[in-house]
Amino acid sequence: MKGNVIKYQRDNIDTDVIIPGQYLKIHDYSELATHAMEGLDPNFHSKVKEGDFILSGKNFGCGSSREHAPIALSHSGIKAVLALSFARIFYRNAVDGAFLLPIEIDEFAYEHISEGDEINIDITSNEIKNITKNQTYKMKPFSEIIGKIIEAGGLFKYKPD
Repeated sequence: MKGNVIKYQRDNIDTDVIIPGQYLKIHDYSELATHAMEGLDPNFHSKVKEGDFILSGKNFGCGSSREHAPIALSHSGIKAVLALSFARIFYRNAVDGAFLLPIEIDEFAYEHISEGDEINIDITSNEIKNITKNQTYKMKPFSEIIGKIIEAGGLFKYKPD
């Protein structure tokens, strides 16, 4: 996956910021996507492009368990969120619904990847290549079961061995 980075240098970006509560009644995912990150960045919708990535600090997706958060991000064009850590419910909603990839990174990657950098994510080698800066970073590998769910295209398509 290759795309550009939208960076938010903060921890605890919660689901109320990712998709504010007043939009939870919207069932059209394209319309829902127009409100993604509105609680934090009112200009998000105008700057995100198909295939982009979000980079954030610790505990991304905390708060309520709303599935709307990864849905809104994925339908806005986001293919993965890179963060120091994730709230477990957001992580599983993202993976199980095959909405986007939650990729855990270390402090070095977090500090060295900048807003607007073009990166390439290779989940088979667990590497992130910063094309802009010609640097490579490691990502935390997915567990075996999470890898199988991702490979299947979500939990509903996953067939246990």
